[in-house]
Amino acid sequence: MSPARSRVERSLTWVEIDSAALVANHHAFRRRLGPEVELAHTVKANAYGHGLELVAREDEASGIVHRLAVINVEELLRVRKAGVRLPVLILGYVPHAAWPDVVSAEGIPVVSSLESLEGFSAAARERGREMPVHLKVETGTHRYGFAVDDLPAVIDVIRSRGGLRLEGVGMHFANIEDTTDHSFASRQMDEFDAVIDRIRELGVEVPLPHTACSAAAILFPRSHYGLARVGISSYGIWPSKETRVSAGHVEGAALDLQPVLTWKTRVAQVKTVPAGGYVGYGCSWRAPADTRLAILPLGYAEGYDRGISNVGHVLIGGKRAPVRGRVCMNVTMVDITHHGDVSLEEEVVLLGRQGEERITADDLAGWCGTIPYEIVARIAESIPRIRV
Repeated sequence: MSPARSRVERSLTWVEIDSAALVANHHAFRRRLGPEVELAHTVKANAYGHGLELVAREDEASGIVHRLAVINVEELLRVRKAGVRLPVLILGYVPHAAWPDVVSAEGIPVVSSLESLEGFSAAARERGREMPVHLKVETGTHRYGFAVDDLPAVIDVIRSRGGLRLEGVGMHFANIEDTTDHSFASRQMDEFDAVIDRIRELGVEVPLPHTACSAAAILFPRSHYGLARVGISSYGIWPSKETRVSAGHVEGAALDLQPVLTWKTRVAQVKTVPAGGYVGYGCSWRAPADTRLAILPLGYAEGYDRGISNVGHVLIGGKRAPVRGRVCMNVTMVDITHHGDVSLEEEVVLLGRQGEERITADDLAGWCGTIPYEIVARIAESIPRIRV
């Protein structure tokens, strides 16, 4: 028996990662970006719930991905511990105490404050190194980022302190997924172009300008610059319905994205609720007739959102089984009255395909009133991820 299969058989719930689908999505973006643009795969938030170490290894083995993008130093160190040597961008803030760790692990910080820039300079000099850095600039999102007026002081630190080499400059779109009107995104790119021009006026070239998230990489060749940071869509999930609609009107943008993740659990008990019986906390669902339930051994602590209560479905035997009552911390109840025989430990699909039926991240997000990013990113890290 393979280690992966043995692990599944011991698990109450697990996630299967289709490595071929992941690589196919990378190829789709590689074709969209063209040969001159680096593909940076965003693997923050446990690779959007897909398993950081597993995905990082697949990325390196594929030979398609140029670098990874994580959110913090902890993720950088996990990638290095997994044996992955790809360059790694750190998109989020790095605390002072972790500056030496970033230098030692050969991380590439995306910096948005002079204090951090000076701190990385000192940490690199102490270790006799010159480290690449990227600058985050403000163009309209008002999160992390240097203002244009900060740039002379920023360039002065890079030139005068030593230990640093400017490799890239990036920004983040504020309103590219939530609309089919992309005028705000266009204005942000105009501002970004002005930032790059200003840096050049200060006598410094920017080898890798970057702005593109998944939606921008799909819709706007102008946004590709030297590098694209592709995240959610590399996992086979469209950023939004608006992005998918817009892609239908842009040449080459209607990508064939393949879902990478399937989330499964098992039937832990089968029981009958008599007519008039209540199910779960708060007595939020009452059986109109004798009803057969399958009890599932997971709930919101595992990332199966409480918002799915009484509105969502799972797949058992290739058929939809509606959720009855409230999703509990570690238990969920589903209706199998019309399913025929359902056996103990029978496989249940929470997200993915079973037979001719499929439940997507968009379905789950719709039931919960959120976005698919949140659905996959919140699948508990303690749940095994299995490469299939």
